[in-house]
Amino acid sequence: MTTRSYFLDPNNLQESDRFILFNGNQVITKGDEFVWTFEHLDVQLLQDFQLLLVEEKPHRYIAVQGASILADQLKAGNRSLRSLLFGQHDYDLSVIGKASQIINWYGSHQFCGSCGAPTEHHGIERAVWCQKCSNQFYPRINPCAIVLVVRGRKVLLARSARFRTGFYSCLAGFIEIGETAEETVLREVKEEVGICVNNVRYIKSQSWPFPSQLMLGFIAEYESGDIEPEPEEIEEADWYDIDQLPNVPHPGISVAGELIQYYSEQVRAGLL
Repeated sequence: MTTRSYFLDPNNLQESDRFILFNGNQVITKGDEFVWTFEHLDVQLLQDFQLLLVEEKPHRYIAVQGASILADQLKAGNRSLRSLLFGQHDYDLSVIGKASQIINWYGSHQFCGSCGAPTEHHGIERAVWCQKCSNQFYPRINPCAIVLVVRGRKVLLARSARFRTGFYSCLAGFIEIGETAEETVLREVKEEVGICVNNVRYIKSQSWPFPSQLMLGFIAEYESGDIEPEPEEIEEADWYDIDQLPNVPHPGISVAGELIQYYSEQVRAGLL
């Protein structure tokens, strides 16, 4: 079996390597450019940074944290991952999303959660371990259910009270201990907008790097009740005809947009 280290030695870099640079929670960019090569960087400066392997094909993609000095060298600025994601439809941002999740995980697991001792890099797996008590820690993924509630030609869309993105989207929430994803759908819809749904069916999933979610996408049918938004969660919610939708997420960006597109196409085709 071929072994690898997810924590790279700066002396073993390759000319084909690609670098994604972070300054805190911000991505270092120049215009729309956020992937850097040897042509851009003074590689000697990378000796002072933690290099985390993100992907291996078609090139090695490497995440670099705390790279403000590199931003100065590149005459580059900082942008939030969210602004990159919602501002571009023609980029595949899966690598940068994965890089952000790895950076967040590593930054929050530099000490053992059991005994408080410093953690060390695992030699082979993407993990850190505590030499003192032998605990190992792997990147944590938080499962969430996201649901498009439907009623004939109409879909229920809501605007978040916490995240002012300007989009109307599907309802979503974290899966709690002991719940199935379908039970989360029933609970979240009732809590957030006060209605009951049935016929919950799974459509698809998506990795979502804010900070590290796995979004499980569902469609559910309206059963009963009137919309009563929970004010701390939902600023506005209403039914919208599939041909008169408000500003919704692009299907190339989020699973919410894909759920809306999928259901609209199925209804127009007479399949639902």
